[in-house]
Amino acid sequence: MIYRDHFQNYKGYAIPKAQLIIADIPYNLGNNAYASNPSWYKDGNNANGESALAGKSFFDTDDDFRPAEFMHFCSTMLKAETKTKKVEGEARQKGDAPCMIVFCAFDQQMYLIELAKRYGLNNYINLVFRKNFSAQVLKANMKVVGNCEYALILYRDKLPKFRNNGKMIFNCMDWPRDNVSEKIHPTQKPVELLKTLIEIFTDKGDVVIDPCAGSGSTLVAAERCGRKSYGFEIKKDFYNAAKKWIDEEKTTIQEIKELGFAKTELSKLNPTLF
Repeated sequence: MIYRDHFQNYKGYAIPKAQLIIADIPYNLGNNAYASNPSWYKDGNNANGESALAGKSFFDTDDDFRPAEFMHFCSTMLKAETKTKKVEGEARQKGDAPCMIVFCAFDQQMYLIELAKRYGLNNYINLVFRKNFSAQVLKANMKVVGNCEYALILYRDKLPKFRNNGKMIFNCMDWPRDNVSEKIHPTQKPVELLKTLIEIFTDKGDVVIDPCAGSGSTLVAAERCGRKSYGFEIKKDFYNAAKKWIDEEKTTIQEIKELGFAKTELSKLNPTLF
């Protein structure tokens, strides 16, 4: 479920508390949002001069984003921890403590860690996602370019629910490219990456919330994992596109469950068959 509203207005929607909150917050790039992106120039070629995106931020709403209000929402909407004795090893893995994952810029991390502590999220694990490509393509042959994304796992006192199937999970992960999903949002995260994170920190039927839903990819990933998903997106165009994608995903899942195949999707590819 996605709402065209600000996450601050969550009380009117009676949303259940979350096992996991995933959010991609503004990186505070300001007017340099496209500075390392070919879109700064017309047709991506600097010989054509600057495009309409030169010197612009990604979204006008970025200037209004208030990290403290965001952190308050997350601390409020994460489910309470079960009061049990601290245990180690296999017994601890059966715990159900919640957590949140915040995608952020490298230099935002310490600020967010300290801010989270003010709202009871006293612990963190940093995440690094390694890409095999870089968005910093301008003058790429003249400097070291970035190919990493960063995030923080924030949690209260107990280690969060951890479903690793006995495997070691490193805090440096590969970033899968998503060449299948429609590109709706400039900072859209890959569905497969989000599925991986959701499957590690939740079980089927758990609640996942994205307060800054954007393209809706978090909610799509949650639906594919059998989780209950809720999100907020204030921008009309992004909301409409995200809702369409989420609704189509729910239809596909339901058709596969009932018919054994995605009838609607197949009818788009082969309309004469249906």
